[in-house]
Amino acid sequence: MARVVVDVRLKSEILDPQGRAVQGALGRLGLNGVTNVRQGKQFVIDIDGELDAAATEKLHEIAGNLLSNPVIEDYELSVEQA
Repeated sequence: MARVVVDVRLKSEILDPQGRAVQGALGRLGLNGVTNVRQGKQFVIDIDGELDAAATEKLHEIAGNLLSNPVIEDYELSVEQA
């Protein structure tokens, strides 16, 4: 079994209003010194069997085109083989 984790975040040059709201709330809650907060999303995909190079390439294609918006988001994909 393989576990694929895809973390998606807004590109650094894209304004993140939700991150800014959380940053302000952290200060109001007493956590001082927070200089930046960026929000994102995570997808965890469990797959039966081992992943070969073709399957890994397909997962990168899916992450880049379905799970993220390539215009405004970056993704990071990691595979854990069980």
